[in-house]
Amino acid sequence: MSMYLIIAVIVLVFLVIFQIAKASEYVSVLKGEEKTRRQSNKINAFLMIAFLVLGLIGVYVCHELYYGKTLFPQGSASVQGEKVDSMFMWTVAITGIVFFITQIILFWFSYKYQENPKRKVFYFAHNNTMELVWTVIPAIALTVLVVIGLRNWFEFTSEAPKEALKVEVVGKQFGWLFRYPGKDGVFGKKYYKNINEAQSNPLGQIWDDKANEDDVVLTQTMYIVKDRPVKLIIGSRDVIHDVGLPHFRMKMDAVPGIPTTIWFTPKYTTKEMKERTNNPNFQYEISCDQMCGNGHYSMKGVIEVVTQAEYDAWIAGQKPNYLAAFPDKDPANVKPAATADSTKLTQNNKGVALVAQKTKM
Repeated sequence: MSMYLIIAVIVLVFLVIFQIAKASEYVSVLKGEEKTRRQSNKINAFLMIAFLVLGLIGVYVCHELYYGKTLFPQGSASVQGEKVDSMFMWTVAITGIVFFITQIILFWFSYKYQENPKRKVFYFAHNNTMELVWTVIPAIALTVLVVIGLRNWFEFTSEAPKEALKVEVVGKQFGWLFRYPGKDGVFGKKYYKNINEAQSNPLGQIWDDKANEDDVVLTQTMYIVKDRPVKLIIGSRDVIHDVGLPHFRMKMDAVPGIPTTIWFTPKYTTKEMKERTNNPNFQYEISCDQMCGNGHYSMKGVIEVVTQAEYDAWIAGQKPNYLAAFPDKDPANVKPAATADSTKLTQNNKGVALVAQKTKM
């Protein structure tokens, strides 16, 4: 209801402005061009102040209405994301101060220095001091922000700690694939020409490489561990995608043929975030932040952040993708062969049963 009221007020304001403009045209016909121009200047000067006041009120109202619906009140869900939040807030503070100062001056000057036949215009072609001020100060401020951004970027894309969990993230139209190395901690080799969904090989793993025999491949859901760094090795199977991790304040392009990496340390499990947000349906999200085709809107995955014990129990229950591609090599599908002793015992039992039957006869 409040949204409809705001829209109605905006429409009403524009109608009023339109009517004022039309009325000024009629007045110009009656009063003459010179008087009309002066009258229009006064109206425009007043509207400048009106727009300034209404604009500042609008900024405040939007903040009150929508800030709580953003991810910022929740805080970053990763250690590294805290630096991103800090950088963002500093950027908003600096640019916000400049915005308010410049806009207030802009609209106030338009009102204060409207046309006045009793006042002459003062014109100057150049002022070195003013040029220096509005060039050097913004340059210094922007340089500081860029340096902070580069420092954070180099940290996020640097080599992850040795204890980091490694997960390969591959984007495809329109979903995500996640691969975990087995006990050897090494990802098996892959080749794009080997990709075959029908044969349970969505990543193109090279089965001649023994390192592939214990790799686990999942779709749509990625498991990571609280307080343990996770290194994402990112790629794409078709077009350019982008791994967006809004709750962790991270993102990285997924480019075909060019692996990219990023790492971060989760702070809260999924269960803890459900309590922090008072949302029993809360899920960490991995989204595609790059337009990648008609189904781009549906390219969403889920991230489960668990404890180390929960992760160990979960990964122990996963089967390597090698067994999905070669089900005949899965121990669960192989029937145990009969042993010689069991065969002999079966024959003896049949003999005893036959003797007992003849005795009764």
